[in-house]
Amino acid sequence: MKLVIDTTAKTFTQVDGADEKTVGLFTKEAFEAISREWVRAGWSLKYYHNFSWYGLPILQLPEDLLRVQEVIYHARPRVIVETGVYRGGSAVFHATLLESMGGGRVIGVDLHIPKEVREAVAKHPVGERISVIEGDSSAPAIVEEVKALANDGNPVMVILDSGHTKAHVARELECYAPLVTPGSYIVATDGIMSDLVDVPGGQPEWSHDNPTEAANEFAARHPEFLQAQPR
Repeated sequence: MKLVIDTTAKTFTQVDGADEKTVGLFTKEAFEAISREWVRAGWSLKYYHNFSWYGLPILQLPEDLLRVQEVIYHARPRVIVETGVYRGGSAVFHATLLESMGGGRVIGVDLHIPKEVREAVAKHPVGERISVIEGDSSAPAIVEEVKALANDGNPVMVILDSGHTKAHVARELECYAPLVTPGSYIVATDGIMSDLVDVPGGQPEWSHDNPTEAANEFAARHPEFLQAQPR
């Protein structure tokens, strides 16, 4: 696929072998195609490593954070379960949103949580709203520990952002879906993987081994969940 941006003619052209299509540069179609390539290039350059939230590193694109904020504000959970802690920035992000909406708790799970991350989260101004659990997020003992903390009658939202293989995400979806309260969400992140197959650092198997495939199959098995796509 070759993309041609002509700022003089104000056109955007996609060339795929013998097929060629030109649209206006300032159209939704052009914007979506250019945005896709921007995300792909940014991923290869680790652009998402450049950000922090209230002082702690966060592996997210700013637009993704805005989208997550919209979902949280709409659903109004009092408990957010997040698999994948990294260095604590996303847990703090969720906790600050909950605090601004009147209160709530974040439960973060990761396979390994360094001591310095635990300490940074604990001493943060919203640290009292965050509990972290170390272990495999899909291990029965860890799931039961999370359930014990989350099952207090409050609305629960789940965000899956740890391992991104189809098998791992599928296990997490089955493990944590029962925690999600009516009207809330379970979010499987990093569906972009299927678009990164040919990007430097990408892997060919990501075309089928990705969170989106797990989410699609989960939704087909669980009619009690409605599958929502980003706008």
